[in-house]
Amino acid sequence: MQKRRYRVGIVGSTGTVGQKFVSLLENHPWFEPAVLLASKKNAGRPYAEAVQGRWVQPSPIPAYAREMILRDGADVAALAGKVDFVFCAVNMGREETAALEEEYARCEIPVVSNNSAHRMTPDVPMIIPEVNPAHLAVIAAQRRRLGTQRGFIAVKSNCSLQSYVPLLTPLRAFGLKEVAVCTYQAISGAGKTFETMPEIVDNIIPYIGGEEEKSEREPLKIWGKVQGGVVVDAKKPRISAQCVRVPVSDGHTAAVFVSFAKKPSKEEILSAWESFCGEPQRLCLPSAPKQFLRYYEEPDRPQPKLDRMCEKGMAVTAGRLREDTVFDWKFIGCSHNTLRGAAGGGVLLAELLAAKGYFD
Repeated sequence: MQKRRYRVGIVGSTGTVGQKFVSLLENHPWFEPAVLLASKKNAGRPYAEAVQGRWVQPSPIPAYAREMILRDGADVAALAGKVDFVFCAVNMGREETAALEEEYARCEIPVVSNNSAHRMTPDVPMIIPEVNPAHLAVIAAQRRRLGTQRGFIAVKSNCSLQSYVPLLTPLRAFGLKEVAVCTYQAISGAGKTFETMPEIVDNIIPYIGGEEEKSEREPLKIWGKVQGGVVVDAKKPRISAQCVRVPVSDGHTAAVFVSFAKKPSKEEILSAWESFCGEPQRLCLPSAPKQFLRYYEEPDRPQPKLDRMCEKGMAVTAGRLREDTVFDWKFIGCSHNTLRGAAGGGVLLAELLAAKGYFD
């Protein structure tokens, strides 16, 4: 279990998700922000100056960060010995991001990543802490491949998955066969606000590049098993996804349709959700919601505006569970995309890694 404070670096600290990491680490009981990193053009500038006019978080810039001098995130060797691990939330191409994260790991700096570059790397665990903490075991094989003692990469899944994969997880016990899901995704998932994305006002955009492929494939890795030093994807269920950008500031919503080998009753589904408890809850991790999955009986819930901050934005909410004319059941899910789905999920993953001794 975690016994000390850890020195943390934030790579990509000036971006939308990086800003959220900066905010969440203010007064964190385990993690002390030691270094803020950004692009070379911002290196040497005070943090507050670099994000002036671009700060999009609801709370002000934390006092600890305002005068911190940004360092070049690409100067990895200079960080050796100065941090215990880094959060990575860079805005770069896939290959460039993958190479940067691996460079950190090879320099014996563990990486907790919000990026997609290594999500499907077979020996990199892609973790929803309540769902598949056992996948951390693959880190040993990854370290052997990288030739490291401490360094490794662990990633969180795509933000939209949080709105339905946790709700589907306890239902797999009933022989989950087929899933159809349509996600209605907030503009902050694209790093936008209404001011910077005027085209979304009074509109929806029925395409988010690469999102549907991630929504159909990533859950199968999350539900897979560690075998022979890699994560082997689950074979079922079959998943079909559509992803739509909607005029909502924060909070992804999912309309979900499911079929089973043996159809459970409504009472069985609700009981499975209510009783579901993960490793973060058992370990009482600082960012863990007490009730991970919450169901609303009201016919018009969940709603992003009302429910995205449930359990400080770390719970997953559900509602409108009812029988379907084509599938067995259908329901609505909702999660906060920049908290549970991005930086908050990253912090929770780091807490799990710390509790399990992976940073020691």
